[in-house]
Amino acid sequence: MTTETTPVIPLPAARIITAVGAVATTASAFLAWTWTSDFPGDLTVTGYPGGLQWLTLTAGLLTLLLALAASGTPGLRWAAPSRSHNATLLAAVGAAAVTWFTLIAISVELGGLANLEPGGWVAGAASLVALLGALSLPLERHPDGNFGGLTKKSDQPLPAARQLPSWAEVLLIIAAFAIGLFVVTFGLDAEGGELFVGYLITLGFAVAALTRSGLTARLRGLTTKHRQVTTGAAFAAAAAFPFSQTSDQYTSVAVNILIFATVALGLNIVVGLAGLLDLGYIAFLGVGAYAAALVSGSPASPIHVQFPFWAAVLTGAVVAMIFGVVIGAPTLRLRGDYLAIVTLGFGEIFRITMNNLNGTTGPNVTNGSNGIPRIPDLQILGFDLGKAHSVGGIELGRFSNYYLLMLLITIVVVLVFSRVGNSRIGRAWVAIREDETAAEAMGINGFRLKLLAFALGACLAGTAGTIQAHVQYTVTPDQYTFADALPPNSAFLLAAVILGGMGTISGPLVGATMLFLIPKKLQFLSDYQLLAFGIALIVLMRVRPEGLIPNRRQQLEFHEADIPAQAVPAEAAATKAGA
Repeated sequence: MTTETTPVIPLPAARIITAVGAVATTASAFLAWTWTSDFPGDLTVTGYPGGLQWLTLTAGLLTLLLALAASGTPGLRWAAPSRSHNATLLAAVGAAAVTWFTLIAISVELGGLANLEPGGWVAGAASLVALLGALSLPLERHPDGNFGGLTKKSDQPLPAARQLPSWAEVLLIIAAFAIGLFVVTFGLDAEGGELFVGYLITLGFAVAALTRSGLTARLRGLTTKHRQVTTGAAFAAAAAFPFSQTSDQYTSVAVNILIFATVALGLNIVVGLAGLLDLGYIAFLGVGAYAAALVSGSPASPIHVQFPFWAAVLTGAVVAMIFGVVIGAPTLRLRGDYLAIVTLGFGEIFRITMNNLNGTTGPNVTNGSNGIPRIPDLQILGFDLGKAHSVGGIELGRFSNYYLLMLLITIVVVLVFSRVGNSRIGRAWVAIREDETAAEAMGINGFRLKLLAFALGACLAGTAGTIQAHVQYTVTPDQYTFADALPPNSAFLLAAVILGGMGTISGPLVGATMLFLIPKKLQFLSDYQLLAFGIALIVLMRVRPEGLIPNRRQQLEFHEADIPAQAVPAEAAATKAGA
């Protein structure tokens, strides 16, 4: 249950202060913030935003929109169905945070506050004015004194939405994914650590504000109503990404993200549905990659054969599935920490074995630590994925070709996950995850179903591994470790599933994208990436333990204390009183 704070400043004045501050923050993005172009983004131009100023402009507009919507401005009520001022506060905090981050970064990198132009001081003051006005609004607050209402749902249900024609709802869904594509593209194209950090700050507060305003709940209702349209729009937006790029610089990152995300979805079957803690899952990606490398015509392969595309992919998937059965059969009778230790050992055994199959300490199969290099590009029906091709006047490079191929494989993996998860087998996996003893007492063959989950997860990882081998041209044992400074590895894969949301489809996709992209962009934190990752992990587990996109059941379990107590029926109350 939440209550509202009593504002110190009268409500009309607080609304005016917030709106004026938001307008001034937006306008300040068109002023020069520094005199030199040495700072990334060129913030010296008056009349046109650049770099981090675009983020301040976006956050200021969002604050103004939510402030006007929460005050009941006609025509803007759709932006804040909950009418909560907490959403306005979150947007104002985001605007102040990204603005002052920019000002501090300018001062640190250029050597002092003297490098700030008057436009920078205007931006800092305006963002604080908007924040002061938002703090003066009546905010929902928990009785324990914490402003938990900032991020948690309000106790009050959203008012009924106005019914729209089906075509209008479909257009809204398409527009939402188009905006999402633009936001993702902006983050990938962000050059420099400063711009990407500002992007993360703005995106985090914007998502929190829109969630608190109730707008995302409305959009979620539309996507649930038009599920097929939503799925098609999501993959259409993903397929349009290469066409928005002028080079393969960031498409190479995108294809690796898809490989990482697909493997995370396979692990989600093992961990998220069946509840099996697998710490050596990266080995199945390596099995598929090595199997494809050996049969794809590499001069370094001792087999000296070259399978067509479909046969190479099938070989990687089948070999990985066989390894999953072979490893799972003797180990899946273990539970909990014991199973985790055994799977961790399997991951290390795989890496050491690949190192030892070098012709000296063992048969010459994998060339040891040198791996299998010069893996040729895939050819599908005469289409060479290693060459640039023109589609509709837009040239798609090598990584764009592999991106589109990997997107098709991701669609297949998502389809498999959704079908299996909603099937009788999927429900049995969930039962095993919740309580294996109780599930077996109800007639579920726990060992057989766990082995099936292990084999299916390994098969999906092996499929992704076959593409990874051709994308990277070479396969080495050092690519498949438990933990390293950069993903993919077993630790980051498990983190992607847990942070994204176990048992869901979009959760691991979002988690894998974040955990792969952030280290790539924040190269200046190379010596402290694991420290930053640990701190972020602690904060997220404290704020949102169910993950970024949680399963509904797990979300209720984690926040059981926040669910209002149900009224006790009269009969039960009378019985209790009589007792």
